[in-house]
Amino acid sequence: MLEKELVKLIKRLPKVDLHVHLDGSVRPGTAIELAKQRGIELPGKEIDKLLPHMQVEEECNSLEEYLRKFKLIEPLLQTTESLERSACEMVKQAYDQNCMYMEVRFGPQQHRQLGLSLAQVIEAVIAGLKKGEEKFGVKTNLLVCCLRHHSATLNKEVVEAADAFLGKGLAGIDLAGDEAEYPANMFTEIFSFAASKGIPVTIHAGEAAGPVNIKDAIDKLGAVRIGHGVRLREDPALLAEMAARKIPLEMCPVSNIQTKAAAGWYDYPLRDYFERGISVTVNTDNLTVSNTTITREYMLLANRFGFSVEEIVQLIHNGIEAAFLGEEEKQVLKRKLEAVVLTA
Repeated sequence: MLEKELVKLIKRLPKVDLHVHLDGSVRPGTAIELAKQRGIELPGKEIDKLLPHMQVEEECNSLEEYLRKFKLIEPLLQTTESLERSACEMVKQAYDQNCMYMEVRFGPQQHRQLGLSLAQVIEAVIAGLKKGEEKFGVKTNLLVCCLRHHSATLNKEVVEAADAFLGKGLAGIDLAGDEAEYPANMFTEIFSFAASKGIPVTIHAGEAAGPVNIKDAIDKLGAVRIGHGVRLREDPALLAEMAARKIPLEMCPVSNIQTKAAAGWYDYPLRDYFERGISVTVNTDNLTVSNTTITREYMLLANRFGFSVEEIVQLIHNGIEAAFLGEEEKQVLKRKLEAVVLTA
């Protein structure tokens, strides 16, 4: 059990969340309202009846089981209004947890079933994030995801759209989806195109497949951050290289346990990576699907792995350093963090 003072301080500390998905973070009440507006039947019309269809239990059997929870939400996020609303509500959720910076990611091609263009989809999410910024004071950026099961044509369109919005609320590009079936080396051409545009890259890797995907994400796709990276430990040479090069891991503790990226908390390598000098960052992945918050993630690390206040501050600092932000913007976040630490 954590001491009350530590609990209070973790809640007070300004935090960052670099890896959180839009479609995995829609509030259940919002899902019910969006379904009603569109005339879509849900498996439950009350939150307690709907939650089992949107949220995994503490014990989840696989990544595949985890990803099935997204199927209910996708049809509800097909209008500019629903996308803007959901994005804005994510900023409110961040604000409630004293999260001062958040990078929201999503696969824009998944939201075109009613005929929206890629530009309209991305504009709607950016508009929602900006509205949230103005209302709650949380700094945000958008990351767009190429999807592993999509064609090269669809993914190239995402890169082109990312280029058009870069610096206008969009900060980078990602590759997400079935990592085992579609390894990183299949996407060299797409991410060479992204590199030619100067778009910062983070890649989901080392979650559902081995460290070769992490290595290929860095060496062949130009990743400057790695999403999850739990299986990095299987390649000691690569682990040492990433520590030396300060390539950050976007680890998502609750989600990583739920998807069986690690067998359990006893097997979770975050503490080991941190002590070996890896630039570990702590993130939520999916607020609703995982039933988590950024505060909860840090509470669990303190409780299960004995992270001290100083170590938690270092993890937050790692997140600031890894953010797709300019140096001046990072300094603003660092000053906010230091102001709370000095008064602790």
